Amino acid sequence: MKKYKTVEAGKIFEAEYEINKSKFIATVKQVEDENSAREFLMTIKKKYYDATHNCSAWIIGANGEKQKSNDDGEPGGTAGNPILETIKKNELVNVIVIVTRYFGGIKLGAGGLIRAYSHCASLGLNSSKIVTMTPVQKLKITIEYNFLASAENWIRNNNLRLEKIDYAEDVTLNLLLLPEEIEKRLNEITDLTSANFKSELSEEILIAVEENRR
Repeated sequence: MKKYKTVEAGKIFEAEYEINKSKFIATVKQVEDENSAREFLMTIKKKYYDATHNCSAWIIGANGEKQKSNDDGEPGGTAGNPILETIKKNELVNVIVIVTRYFGGIKLGAGGLIRAYSHCASLGLNSSKIVTMTPVQKLKITIEYNFLASAENWIRNNNLRLEKIDYAEDVTLNLLLLPEEIEKRLNEITDLTSANFKSELSEEILIAVEENRR
């Protein structure tokens, strides 16, 4: 699995921009495939059915394998491609950005359109919560109850990701660890329990880690 940046799933992010009486509205959403991107684009077109243009771009795939932009009636290359380039500049994938325009009666010219669509797309992405989809390994550690308090302190002090705790005859801690830290954590739990534990590695998954954008 490969690490990649995108916007938080399940949310829609928006931003507005106005210049020379034209109103621009950016809408941003995480999408997993091109069908989802097209469906969301149609949803926005229905929402802003009275808009002059609904221009869009998306990048799909951890390596950005699928890319598409659409000027939706604006002069060629003045809307969709600037939106697409803004997504690339932010190094995001699995995301669609739609910029809706309500024409205000004053033409902006090709250069003005490029700047307006780029700027509005950038505002939309700046308003979005950016996350890094990070590969982690599931590690189950089973211990006796007398080690639980020490293990919980170990988890807390090291800021480890704990998915859940299963309480049965013994206690199973379900951890989510970066692959490169597994050996270190196993050595620590060995010391903590004097090797009185069982461990089981299971599948690798991707989790969203929020980006710090100070």
